[in-house]
Amino acid sequence: MSITKTTEEDKIEVVGPYKSIQVRTATVIKEDGVEITRSFHRHALQCVNSVKNDDDSWTHTDTNVSTESAEVQAICAAVWTDAVKVAKQAANEAAGV
Repeated sequence: MSITKTTEEDKIEVVGPYKSIQVRTATVIKEDGVEITRSFHRHALQCVNSVKNDDDSWTHTDTNVSTESAEVQAICAAVWTDAVKVAKQAANEAAGV
């Protein structure tokens, strides 16, 4: 009897006007090559993180995707243009995030 456990990014989606990236990772457990269970974990990435400072100014930081897979990094690089980042910064400020 052989039991294996693998993880795979089985769904990557680009969502909304600010190009949020949603990543679904599947954990698959197989016994003798036959799948016996599959579970999912999701996480989402925004292009910019914004913080309002005590003096009412804003600090905007590009999201660090260095720990993401090469595929997710490539998608982020393609869709997170400067225009998208500026629009997200403005939306965060307007929402008071």
